[in-house]
Amino acid sequence: MSASSDPTVFQFFNEIGIIEQLSHTLLQRSLPDGLKVSQFSVLNHLVRLEGEWSPVRLAKAFQVTKGAMTNNLQRLEKRGLVEVIDNPADGRGKLIKITQAGRDMRDRCVASIGPLMAKLSDEISNADFEAALPFLEKVRQYLDSHRI
Repeated sequence: MSASSDPTVFQFFNEIGIIEQLSHTLLQRSLPDGLKVSQFSVLNHLVRLEGEWSPVRLAKAFQVTKGAMTNNLQRLEKRGLVEVIDNPADGRGKLIKITQAGRDMRDRCVASIGPLMAKLSDEISNADFEAALPFLEKVRQYLDSHRI
């Protein structure tokens, strides 16, 4: 079976995988102060969805091990970008809360990729991106509701 005769769904996810690799590399090269993409992703998540999150809940959201998430959170805490607080509902548990410095860093990161997004927008119209979003959201929602 040649690549062009692969099932359409496979071709779709193959393209997404390649886009993810390319965008990850571009993002990593653009992030300020040595921040890693995984750390930016946590900050972005906390800004987008707000609230206080347990490390386990964050690990599940990112589909990584608790150890990997703990490592990221410790690095973010050392930089003052998140705060670890006691969970009032569970005396032994902890919650993660983004700090103002974390919000500011997330905003700096978004600004740092602005030039890349501007170049891309010069080539691909905003209307094309807007047209793709509902379909991508539908795929994400399906995958999210069918996690293993």
